[in-house]
Amino acid sequence: MKKIAYFLAVVFCFAAFSPAAMAAPEKKDKDKTELSPEEEARLAEINERVDEIKAMDFSEMSKDEIKDVRNELRGMKKEAKAMGQGIYLSVGAIIIILLILILVT
Repeated sequence: MKKIAYFLAVVFCFAAFSPAAMAAPEKKDKDKTELSPEEEARLAEINERVDEIKAMDFSEMSKDEIKDVRNELRGMKKEAKAMGQGIYLSVGAIIIILLILILVT
């Protein structure tokens, strides 16, 4: 039974990653563009604000204040992703990683 599970895990890995390896590399403008000084300054402001929020004590805040902070963080996250500073994982990659972890244990 374990041999079949390992075999299927390997097949799924090959099936998931081989199309990406065989595909022609696409040129992405986001990788080649550099941030302007204004964008770098804005990213620094966002990082400082996130550090301030991490240092906050949420037990003393009301639900409305916590909700406002959460919305502010979401907005800053969207803005940072728009500048190309986000990390992206596909759903398929997450599923394959989970399957491999389940099958190995």
